[in-house]
Amino acid sequence: MVWISRMCYRKYGNFVDNLRLYVRGGSGGMGLPRLGGQGGKGGDVWVVAQKEMTLKRVKDKYPQKRFIAGVGTNSSVRALRGQKGEDQEVLAPPGITVTNDDGKVLGELNTEGDRVLVARGGQGGSYHSEFLPSKGQTRQIRLDLKLIADLGLVGFPNAGKSSLLTALSHAKPQIASYAFTTLRPEIGKVMYEDHKQISVADLPGLIEGAHMNRGMGHQFLKHVERTRQLLFVVDVCGFQLASKTPFRSAFEAVQLLIKELELYKEDLPCKPAVLVVNKMDLPDAEDKLTELQEQLLNPHEFSHLLPDDMVPKNNMVFRHVVPISAATGFGIAHLKTCIRQSLDKDASMATESLHCDRLQALRGAVPAKNTLTWGPTASV
Repeated sequence: MVWISRMCYRKYGNFVDNLRLYVRGGSGGMGLPRLGGQGGKGGDVWVVAQKEMTLKRVKDKYPQKRFIAGVGTNSSVRALRGQKGEDQEVLAPPGITVTNDDGKVLGELNTEGDRVLVARGGQGGSYHSEFLPSKGQTRQIRLDLKLIADLGLVGFPNAGKSSLLTALSHAKPQIASYAFTTLRPEIGKVMYEDHKQISVADLPGLIEGAHMNRGMGHQFLKHVERTRQLLFVVDVCGFQLASKTPFRSAFEAVQLLIKELELYKEDLPCKPAVLVVNKMDLPDAEDKLTELQEQLLNPHEFSHLLPDDMVPKNNMVFRHVVPISAATGFGIAHLKTCIRQSLDKDASMATESLHCDRLQALRGAVPAKNTLTWGPTASV
């Protein structure tokens, strides 16, 4: 039995996934020349991850989008060493990349409590600066949200991703018979009997050329980067975006999706992935599924179906290939089991790797004993 909870962005127009801010560290305090007193350092500006925060809340709460830290206090007879200025904290959601205007990454916020220093306070006046303080660092920074979820749904428009998210969870994405229904990220959460929760992100559908920022290109692909695993969704009977675009079979759709990810960032197709073959309620679906399975076993034999520049460099091996019908519910229970197994496998491997690293570090800290070996079994 599986219980479902929900967390979704209902108002698509209100979703904010990037924000530009002005930040300035506080100026240092004045020194006191006649007594050699040192002024206090200016406060720093930090971006701090807080679980319940969103970029929209930051934007609404601080419409001026200016964050300035406190000034260090001057040195005085009563306090020769001035106090440090008050730090300024910018609260932001986990899953943020912080960059400057030149695109240089200043840091990332992956979990609650992570902190990134974005503007240093100026030094207080001292003997070395003729007791004159320095100004704080000034910067324009960008907060870029890359959605963090356990699974990211990857598929061309109308593959049934939104219907699948509804079947997996209680999220209520926009669903219609036309191609582009998902325009903003939508999150569904699945809770299992042992209260394990798995988040699934329905992201805007890819189109061919997404890596060149066509359609919603980079807006989609940047979110895919921050999901732990991928859930490919294809229509078993194939897909055609418009009357002027070529028809793509399920196999071609899989290969094109892999190639789009590869062209955007070469290591994206290295993520663990599950392939969901949707719309198994349609006529001839079983025959189409059998054909797809044969093609996936020997993809090189069918690479001629695609333009040369759209053939992936490397094959992608899916942990599970699961036929389903999001419309009827067929295969959904089995899919949930496969998703859980895939995520649990990664968690187990990560734990084992951590234990090995700790054991190796412990062994390195213990001095090796000098031993002399006499034959295969005896030692002194």
